[in-house]
Amino acid sequence: MSSKAASRRSPVGRPAEPTVDEELARAHGLSDEEYERLIAILGRTPSYTELGITSSLWSEHCSYKSSKVYLREFPTTGPYVLHGPGENAGVVDIGDGWVAAFKVESHNHPSYIEPYQGAATGVGGILRDVFTMGARPVACLDSLSFGELDAPRMKYLLDGVVRGIGDYGNCVGIPTLGGETRFHKSYNGNILVNAFALGLARRERILTAKASGSGNPVLYVGSRTGRDGIHGATMASESFGEDSEAKRPTVQVGDPFAEKMLLEACLEAARCDAVVALQDMGAAGLTSSAFEMAGRGGTGIRLDLDKVPLREPGLTPYEIMLSESQERMVVVVRKGRREEVERIFGRWDLEVVPIGEVTGTGRAVLSAGGEVVADMPILPLTEEAPVYERPVEVPEDLVARQSEPEVPVVEDPGEVLTRLLETPQLASKEWIWRQYDHSVRTNTVVGPGGDAAVLLVKGSDSALAISSEVNPSYCYLDPRTGGAQAVAEAVRNLACVGAEPVGLSDCLNFGNPENPQVAWQLRECIRGISTACRAFDLPVVSGNVSLYNETDGVSIHPTPTVVVVGTVPTIANLPRSRFTQPEQRIVLLGETGAQFGGSAYLRLLYDIEQGRPPKVDLEAEAHLAELLRILVFNGQVSTVHDLSEGGFAVALAEACFGGGIGARVQVPMTPTELFEESQARALVACDRSELADLMEAAEQLAVPALEIGTTGGAEVHIRTDGAQTQLDLRELEDRWSKALPRAMESGQNR
Repeated sequence: MSSKAASRRSPVGRPAEPTVDEELARAHGLSDEEYERLIAILGRTPSYTELGITSSLWSEHCSYKSSKVYLREFPTTGPYVLHGPGENAGVVDIGDGWVAAFKVESHNHPSYIEPYQGAATGVGGILRDVFTMGARPVACLDSLSFGELDAPRMKYLLDGVVRGIGDYGNCVGIPTLGGETRFHKSYNGNILVNAFALGLARRERILTAKASGSGNPVLYVGSRTGRDGIHGATMASESFGEDSEAKRPTVQVGDPFAEKMLLEACLEAARCDAVVALQDMGAAGLTSSAFEMAGRGGTGIRLDLDKVPLREPGLTPYEIMLSESQERMVVVVRKGRREEVERIFGRWDLEVVPIGEVTGTGRAVLSAGGEVVADMPILPLTEEAPVYERPVEVPEDLVARQSEPEVPVVEDPGEVLTRLLETPQLASKEWIWRQYDHSVRTNTVVGPGGDAAVLLVKGSDSALAISSEVNPSYCYLDPRTGGAQAVAEAVRNLACVGAEPVGLSDCLNFGNPENPQVAWQLRECIRGISTACRAFDLPVVSGNVSLYNETDGVSIHPTPTVVVVGTVPTIANLPRSRFTQPEQRIVLLGETGAQFGGSAYLRLLYDIEQGRPPKVDLEAEAHLAELLRILVFNGQVSTVHDLSEGGFAVALAEACFGGGIGARVQVPMTPTELFEESQARALVACDRSELADLMEAAEQLAVPALEIGTTGGAEVHIRTDGAQTQLDLRELEDRWSKALPRAMESGQNR
């Protein structure tokens, strides 16, 4: 159907809207079928503003139209879940009347285009998702994926992203407690910046983003609207090409000081019962906040766009609705109590303006300059947005990809270990996290550098633990196994600090879903995550999907980041991931095999990314996690550190770093097997008096346990079947700790 609509009249000083037709709809990212569907919904040709609104709401970034069919497979309910997917953040009960609200979200495309502002506004956006729920943000994590450091712009991107995260979080006063940073050539043309935030609230103070109450006023609060960020949602639903740099205008600019004022004002407003709902103006700006609030509540909304505060004159209704200017909120308040809420925001020097009201019509009616510029039914555009089951296809090279690799024999374990620890992938990330304030608010018990971050819940006897995980190489070789492994390792990391997992948030980063092989990766990873979550009784309570992460047709490796939150019953006996005392017994928990598929040893030293990733035995993982929680709760171990990327030798070295305490061990492995990556394993250290009880507990839970040596000395000494290695601890740690800053000092490459 071809439908040419004459340009609509506009008030004096405002340019006429372009004529809407199929070509313009395609330029906005709508397929011909979607454009026809919009015409059928409206019963007419859409206005330019209506086209812009629909293109944003139906973008991949906002609608999840290529992933929703699989996301439905996630377990999302459980005894602790108060609010699951669909709200700004998931909310779980953590006891003593407290709840935790948390979510992880991507800011990949903006960060590749403009790393400092892209990363900074990613932090700002995820913080707003949390305090919109009435919860005070108390912790951030970030999961970052960069390409090879000698790739074009990569040092510039790494530096900008890290500074953006640090500057924004530090200014607002929210600690960044941990996360992960990886380097892989698949991100040379498309980096990933996944930001996570967690907030705390009393259970009775949680708010939702459901507009209700016909006649209730709608308030605009915060910074003024400008032209930054227009088409941000649709840009985040496109692949990159040669014109990526030209997309800089779609990257928002953040103001952390305005965010701090907004945060405090929203939390104060949430404490009175005059506020019905809060919603952040995030992706798609006023469009998403207004339409999604009304859609969730089954109501309508009327907005007068002439009342929206502007940074500059002359913005069109289209620009006002699609702007993604930062630090803005929509607030629905009860009739007759508007002035009360306005006074609260006024005390924090925030602009607050009534711009409309909730209606019972189920429609969004937007006016500007005395005329209606959009009149649209809400539910067909939000709750009933298109959902696609894209064609899936197993990659043609999967058999070759998964074929057993030839594993070079390790002749000198010490030399191999040193080389691995000097790679950016396995080197210390202290250069990064030293730029973040991880102790502000004085809740931090365990910060960056451990297996899991731990923070106090003031006013409660317990603490919270958080861990972020994914291994993209595993997901590339076998997406279903890789998805399950990410969950299993995050749960294992929580168990290292004695935490019981209560909820998961995911950020699913993939290439173009219209590519059947990418769609297959997406489906398989989701199914792997779902299987693991069900095995651990772990609900998925929030998340984000970021697709079209590709440049010139080359996709990133599938990267389904998972962040798991758990409760720690007591911090009285909290172990560390490093050795803390000499003359303690070291025990290896779990079973070692010879699993090298996707291993760091092959990938980082020989550029071999091949084979099947390590098997994920979810029952064995559950038994190990239960054992670790028991040992930690009873105070039987002073050190717990899981084995993951790099295998046994890397984990042992990491356990020696930070405390100046070496180790002397003997293990029934070949020198090569020191670097294999069997799952469900951990290192623990305990006093000699605790050893017998520890071994008995392991036997009862069917967890293989082997005493392998003692802590102490100034060396890392490993004896294997057929070889031994002895490395000076101080020299090894120096190489590990300085590898990343040395690589960065070689010069910026913009």
